[in-house]
Amino acid sequence: MYDYNDSSELVLIRRAQRGDAKAFSGLYARIYKELYRFALYTMKHPQDAEDAVSEAVIAAYENIHKLKKEESFRSWIFTILANQCRRKLKNIPRMEELPENLAAEVQDHAGHCDVRAAFMKLDEEDRIIVACSVLEGYASAEIGRMLGMNPATVRSRKARAMDKLRQILI
Repeated sequence: MYDYNDSSELVLIRRAQRGDAKAFSGLYARIYKELYRFALYTMKHPQDAEDAVSEAVIAAYENIHKLKKEESFRSWIFTILANQCRRKLKNIPRMEELPENLAAEVQDHAGHCDVRAAFMKLDEEDRIIVACSVLEGYASAEIGRMLGMNPATVRSRKARAMDKLRQILI
């Protein structure tokens, strides 16, 4: 019996590309937390993040045979997830939400801002860039490949987003 837990990621990718569902499941188990964390920071609600991850993973499973460079698997699946998050965000009705915790809202007005609330004030693309860079540790070039941007653009957008976060949090 094959041990999917001890296999290298490249071996699992190659097996998954040949149709081995257990190998893909092993890949998913290794990357799920990163995918969910990325989606959660991109979307506003945990359920939306879970839905985006599920849909992205299904799309990745159905299209893994199209992956040309096995070494780019993580960038590839994050690109799928980023695109899925964008689609979901476009379809979410724009409504004014009541604060979940009015006491926290009052505290925000008193000058104490929650980091997550500040993060959600960034536009969608900047949230993705900051989440990939700061939370997941991806380099500007990798993020650029995921989002179809020049690495210099990624760096400048990240710098502006970080400045905006500092201004909100101060």
